[in-house]
Amino acid sequence: MVFFRSVSALSKLRSRIAQQPHINTSVRWLQMQSSTGQDLRSQLEEMIPEQQERLKKLKSEHGKVQLGNITVDMVIGGMRGMTGLLWETSLLDPDEGIRFRGLSIPECQKVLPAAKPGGEPLPEGLLWLLLTGKVPSKEQVDSLSNDLQNRASIPDYVYKAINALPVTAHPMTQFTTGVMALQVQSEFQKAYDKGISKSKYWEPTYEDSLNLIAKVPAVASYVYRRVFKDGKIIPVDESLDYGANFSHMLGFDDPKMLELMRLYVTIHSDHEGGNVSAHTGHLVASALSDPYLSFAAALNGLAGPLHGLANQEVLLWIKSIVDECGENITTEQLKDYVWKTLKSGKVVPGFGHGVLRKTDPRYTCQREFALKHLPEDPLFQLVSKLYEVVPPILLELGKNPWPNVDAHSGVLLNYFGLTEARYFTVLFGVSRSIGICSQLIWDRALGLALERPKSVTMEWLENYCKNAK
Repeated sequence: MVFFRSVSALSKLRSRIAQQPHINTSVRWLQMQSSTGQDLRSQLEEMIPEQQERLKKLKSEHGKVQLGNITVDMVIGGMRGMTGLLWETSLLDPDEGIRFRGLSIPECQKVLPAAKPGGEPLPEGLLWLLLTGKVPSKEQVDSLSNDLQNRASIPDYVYKAINALPVTAHPMTQFTTGVMALQVQSEFQKAYDKGISKSKYWEPTYEDSLNLIAKVPAVASYVYRRVFKDGKIIPVDESLDYGANFSHMLGFDDPKMLELMRLYVTIHSDHEGGNVSAHTGHLVASALSDPYLSFAAALNGLAGPLHGLANQEVLLWIKSIVDECGENITTEQLKDYVWKTLKSGKVVPGFGHGVLRKTDPRYTCQREFALKHLPEDPLFQLVSKLYEVVPPILLELGKNPWPNVDAHSGVLLNYFGLTEARYFTVLFGVSRSIGICSQLIWDRALGLALERPKSVTMEWLENYCKNAK
C-alpha cells in the first residue's frame, strides 16, 4: 500500500538522520533535557542572555556566509526555496516533515505530558517546548494550564464587536474581529508608549502572547456558538486543560473528542516561518506591532483558500463524492471522480504541499487516531481509499502527490459532530496562535530587525538576465 510504503521510507530516513551526529549534537542536547522546576517565564529570563550572545556571535563570525543563490524562478514563484527567515521554534524538512525544536510529531507524542497515560500530548506542553526547547514535566504543564485559565477572561466589548457583524459573516472574519478587539488590552503597546527599553521588549510581548493564546479559544468558541448554535456562551471548565476546554466551550464533551482537540491543536500549532500565516505574523511584528495586531494579520493570511481555508474544502469535496457516488464507491469510480475534478481545472484538495515531498506526518498521526477510534467510519474509509487512488494519478501528471494535514482533519471533526466545514479554519487559527506567539517572543528577545526585502520590476529582471549572459 502507498501509505505504508511512505511511512517505511520515512522511518528509514529518520534512522539515517539519527546516525548523523552533526545534525543533532549540541542543539539536541538542549532539546531533550527535561525541564527544571522553574516556571516558564523564569526559564526564559535565564535563557535569553545566552541566546542573545549566540546570535551576536553568529552574526559577527558568519554574517557574510552565503546561504544559496537566488534565481528568477524564486523571485517570481513566491520565493519558494529561498532561505530568508530566522524561525527558532520549528523546522520543516521536505522529506521528514516538521520538527518542533528538533522533535518530530511521534517523538512529541511520546515525551510530552498527556492528560492520561498513552493519550495525546497536551498543547500546553508543546507551548513550553517551543519557547524553551525543553520537555516540561507534567507539573509544569499543569501550572502553565492554570496560568492560561487565569488569563482567559474576555471583556464584553469583544463580544459586542463580533455581534456588530452579520451572523452570516465568515467565521474567520468574526474571529479576526474578536482578536482585534482584544488589542485594547495590549501590554506591549502600553509599555512602548511609556518608553520601555528595547532590551525589555520581550517582557510585555510575553504577557500579550500568553494572554492572547489563553483567550482565543473562548473567542473562537463564541463565534461557533453564534453562527451555528444558540449563541449561548459555554463557560470554561477549570478542571480541563487547554485543548479539552476548547472542545468543551464549543459544546463537545465526548472524551475522544477532547483527545482529538489536544492532538489537533498540537500538530497545527507551528510549521516553520515561511508559510503565509507565520510569515505574515513575523512580518507585521517586525514593525513592532503588538502580538494582537500581528496575529490578526496572520489570521487574514490563514483565511486564504491556498492556506488554512483548504481544510474546509477537503471535507466539502469528500462529501460531494458521497453525494454523487454513494458511500460504497468503488476504486474505479473514485479514480473517475478524481480525474473529473482535475479535468474541470480544479485541484484535489488535501494533496500536495509547498515544501513537503512525502506524506505529511500530521496526516499520518491523524490517520493513526482514526484507526484507533473510528476505523469503521465511512468517510474515514473513503479518505483511506483516496490515499491509494490520488497519488498515482498526481504522479502521472507530474504533481506533488502526497496528502497534507488538511486531507484528514475534517473527517475526524465531522465524526464527532463538528460538521460545519466553514468553521474549520478557525480551529486552525486557534492552534497557530501557539507557534506564532512563541516565535514572536523570541523575535523581541533577540532584537530581530524590521523585515525589508528588495523588490524588482520585470524590466529590471529582463535587463539583469540579458547582462548576465
